[in-house]
Amino acid sequence: MPKDILNGHVSDISIARVPEEYANRLNRHKIEPGDILYSRRGDVGRCAFTTDIEAGWLCGTGCLRVTINQRKAIPKFVFYQLQKTETIGWVEKHAVGSTMLNLNTSILSNVPIQIPSIDKQRFIVGVLSAYDNLIENNQKQIKLLEEAAQRLYKEWFVDLRFPGHENTKITDGVPKGWRRERLVDLVDVQYGYAFDGSQFNATRNGMPIIRIRNIPSGNTCDYTTEKVDVQYVVHNGDILVGMDGEFHINSWSGPDAYLVQRTCSFRPNKSSMKGYLLQAIYEPIKFFESTVVGATVAHLGKKHIDTISVLTCPDNLYVPFQKYYEQRQLLLNQNWLLTEARDRLLPKLMSGEIEV
Repeated sequence: MPKDILNGHVSDISIARVPEEYANRLNRHKIEPGDILYSRRGDVGRCAFTTDIEAGWLCGTGCLRVTINQRKAIPKFVFYQLQKTETIGWVEKHAVGSTMLNLNTSILSNVPIQIPSIDKQRFIVGVLSAYDNLIENNQKQIKLLEEAAQRLYKEWFVDLRFPGHENTKITDGVPKGWRRERLVDLVDVQYGYAFDGSQFNATRNGMPIIRIRNIPSGNTCDYTTEKVDVQYVVHNGDILVGMDGEFHINSWSGPDAYLVQRTCSFRPNKSSMKGYLLQAIYEPIKFFESTVVGATVAHLGKKHIDTISVLTCPDNLYVPFQKYYEQRQLLLNQNWLLTEARDRLLPKLMSGEIEV
């Protein structure tokens, strides 16, 4: 499914069991190592390179599966070509749909890419894969930090087994000395600006912008030449939430960027609460994602955000969450730098500025 494609990899798989009598009929949808999965609706620029881990899984109807003729091209090389900002821009320009972009096999088959000799492809893949390996190692550490923060949040704020809980009176689910407060009283909520889409570009012209599709990765290749008030500028480390379809939640790891309509940012009044709030908002926002119904996609609105409440507690209990948050943010920022360096290398390797 499109939502399972993140940062060039298949993530958070939507697992469904297929009856045996249908297995053979669905055989042509099975994923092979080296296939490229492409989102066919919404964020049509999102793609993932598959490995041995995904071998035998089924490609859902929301994705297109690209199998490369390995006599002519190395699959990983083609994947790098498809991730180029100008390639993504071409795909978006040629995708169809007025409210949601859609991609089909005919459009994807006509994506223009350069295919040098196999030896040159192999060299380029070797150079760029070194960056991918570093990014992947960081992603593994990020996942461990996220899991640790989630476990701690559940233990302290859901099960209420926080330090000193044995001697703390709890009334109506609120420990003595704690409070249940409205999220909007704890954070500054900034909603995105309704930009003129005709000024969007993928050629790095102007100011970076954050659209819904940019939130899962925490960075962007989208820009605008339009200038708006500084209140719409998002800074590295700000908490972001998408407000259409999938209500993505993440912290921003790119440079200063404008916040686009149907996204919002949460800036805590106490910076020490940022790591805690990243955990605390997850369940209520995902609840709305599963219950809010729209004409075509679900819409998260101000009226929903205004109803969210969270537990607040003595400041010392926020400390471990902030440490997890800062370690995670450091790794996210490293990955942004590695991705930028990798993407700058590709055209230089292709042009011969860096020789094989």
